Amino acid sequence: MKLNNKYFPILLFSALALGVVLGGMLNFPNTSEYLVKNNSKSKLNKLIDFIDKEYVDNVNTDSIVNLTVDNILAKLDPHSVYMPASEQLQIAESMKGNFVGIGVNFYMYKDSVAVIKPVANGPSAKAGIESGDRILYADKTKLFGRKLPSDSLFSKLKGTIGSDIELTIYRKSEDKKLKIKIRRDVIPIKSVDVALLLDQNTGYIKINRFAETTYKEFMEGLIKLKKEGAKSLVIDVRDNGGGYMEEAIAIADELLPNKQLIVFTKNKNGNVDKTFATEKGSFEKGNVFVLLNENSASASEILAGAIQDNDRGTIVGRRSFGKGLVQREMDFADGSAVRLTIARYYTPTGRSIQKPYTKGNEAYFKETDSRFTNGELYEKDSIKVEDNIKFKTKKGKVVYGGGGIVPDVFVPLELEHGNEGTAYLLQSGIVGNFAFEQLDKNRRVFKGLTFEQFQEKMTATDVYFNAFQKFIFGNGLDLNFGKSKAVVKRFLTAEFAR
Repeated sequence: MKLNNKYFPILLFSALALGVVLGGMLNFPNTSEYLVKNNSKSKLNKLIDFIDKEYVDNVNTDSIVNLTVDNILAKLDPHSVYMPASEQLQIAESMKGNFVGIGVNFYMYKDSVAVIKPVANGPSAKAGIESGDRILYADKTKLFGRKLPSDSLFSKLKGTIGSDIELTIYRKSEDKKLKIKIRRDVIPIKSVDVALLLDQNTGYIKINRFAETTYKEFMEGLIKLKKEGAKSLVIDVRDNGGGYMEEAIAIADELLPNKQLIVFTKNKNGNVDKTFATEKGSFEKGNVFVLLNENSASASEILAGAIQDNDRGTIVGRRSFGKGLVQREMDFADGSAVRLTIARYYTPTGRSIQKPYTKGNEAYFKETDSRFTNGELYEKDSIKVEDNIKFKTKKGKVVYGGGGIVPDVFVPLELEHGNEGTAYLLQSGIVGNFAFEQLDKNRRVFKGLTFEQFQEKMTATDVYFNAFQKFIFGNGLDLNFGKSKAVVKRFLTAEFAR
């Protein structure tokens, strides 16, 4: 009989309780090895040892420990979590801002590892790897025809800095196999996607997460934009789930005058830690706009809250996620880690933007889905605000706590009510897969075009739109894009350009 993992602790402890009742009737060894004082902390360790040494079948006690830790943390809050070693390594690399590898974007296309594109100036690009190449072997390890998961592929291609790997590739455009030796190097994982001018006076910076290098990347972009004439600044943190709050605070410091409060935290002992802006701000005068949506969380909300509460700029978009908890990480020797909530943070006016989580973790994370059905992604008047959690900025603007940052200027979802499936789809990787497969048929189709000619090719006809609709139906998804053609075509154009 297969048991659902979530019921295993209940069944395990029920079995032990039954054992106490039946103990006098069974052949039980006469030992006091597992008799312990009624100490809750030592109980768990003794129980695991007991199972490991005496249980009738072989049991992976590590899996029991992981399950126990998960269940303990689930009783606390949605953001106190346990991360196995495999997941923790990926998260750590993402937050560090770099890893050691060969520098390619790839995905499994049919039964092959297909290169979407090599990272600019990375080891693969320098060695001559091209978009569309199929990686057949990494040294002598066969990669095709095995449908390997992404983490297995990453482990084959990553390594130590300066180490060599020989790839056997198939180049479709030349119909031949090649052996290419690549020396692994540090590959940056950018957290600032782009910094460019929207017009002569308006700079735009897109931040995808707050990692160790985010403030540095932001400043590089800001300095460049100021040199190009930017007098106003748009900071885009849509779909940015957060990261290191220190990086968000450092960016806010560049935008706020000296001694203005950025954020403060409070722990269970009531200790308050306030963080103020310093004198170093490099963009304290120009107009600031922060773009938010329902997937903007944590550090993104700290930045937006500091700008909104200090009357420094305008928040544009839709109500943010609503994460007002601060975590600290505890690492274990096996590479796993626990991320534990240690405090709440508050915006300068004193509001907590943490949304309720009393109904459990599943309901908590599905709350953003309910915003489709209750209409708040389409109409500002549908946003539920708590009138009893009302605050005022120094200039008298009313702001609310209790569940995310409510924007000053509301921008509705472009899709019609009822087309939520299309919204989710366009944010998934399937658009990129379609673009790759289309380009893979003829990689010269866009060669030599100007940007204007490229846009014309993508939008003048419905060739790619119709092909994408057919692609979606072919993948078993019953989504008709007829009422969302303009939005879908724009997503397709952007993905082809990328």
